[in-house]
Amino acid sequence: MTVDAHHHVWDLSVRDQDWITGPELSALRRDFTIADLASQARAAGVERTVLVQTVTVAEETPEFLALAETHALVAGVVGWVDLTRPDVADELARLRALPGGRYLKGVRHQVQSEPDPRWLLRADVGRGLAAVADAGLVYDLVVVPRQLPACAEAAALHPGLTFVLDHLGKPPVASGGTEPWAGAVRALAARPNTVCKLSGLLTEADPARRTTADLRPYADTVLDAFGPQRLMFGSDWPVCTLAASYPDVLTTARRLTAALGEHERAAVFDGTATRVYGLAQSSS
Repeated sequence: MTVDAHHHVWDLSVRDQDWITGPELSALRRDFTIADLASQARAAGVERTVLVQTVTVAEETPEFLALAETHALVAGVVGWVDLTRPDVADELARLRALPGGRYLKGVRHQVQSEPDPRWLLRADVGRGLAAVADAGLVYDLVVVPRQLPACAEAAALHPGLTFVLDHLGKPPVASGGTEPWAGAVRALAARPNTVCKLSGLLTEADPARRTTADLRPYADTVLDAFGPQRLMFGSDWPVCTLAASYPDVLTTARRLTAALGEHERAAVFDGTATRVYGLAQSSS
């Protein structure tokens, strides 16, 4: 069995995705629905997925929860709430009481867009992170390398909260470099309450640097730092389609982890996501 721990959907007739700008992202300026993904996922052997927020709009999360309630493929939702609002605990409780509320597994904010590299360490954000922990949810980190040191500090300040690093912290794949990203990732991984997604590598790479050999230094870094029990596969569909098809993204991830043993691969492609997000087993 395979879990895809990171994908998105959107309907432009419901709301704009204001981050889709410029000619390089033009292929994403259309609707991407769970039905579009389902046939590709099933064909690739993916039985469960985690649907992740795309915009900082409060209405999106209830929509995603309702989608999870009606579609068997979606086993969990990582939504968005304003961590700085004083009643964030009440808001999390409200979301969990909605249709599909049991599918809320985590929270994410677009930290990568925050100009302050230490945004996660603000007092008001810290109160929000504490509320996420108290609710028994996890916190997804979408950050760029310069923000990784603050992630490690936040993980130390909130030992009861599991932090999930999306897209390996966006390493400099396009340039072929590894530092200071690799050192910062190792410092984050030294915190036992951190986990990493093997996702987003292909779209971070320059088109001329998308071979398995080009990507291996980054995958090997997180495999060594986190270990298979704290690493999970995510497609980042449909963003991944800018670089590769859904089956090709999965094939690339399998090639990058081919040296692992059977049980280690099972952790990366199923066990870690199931445990960290508390996903129900597939009924199929």
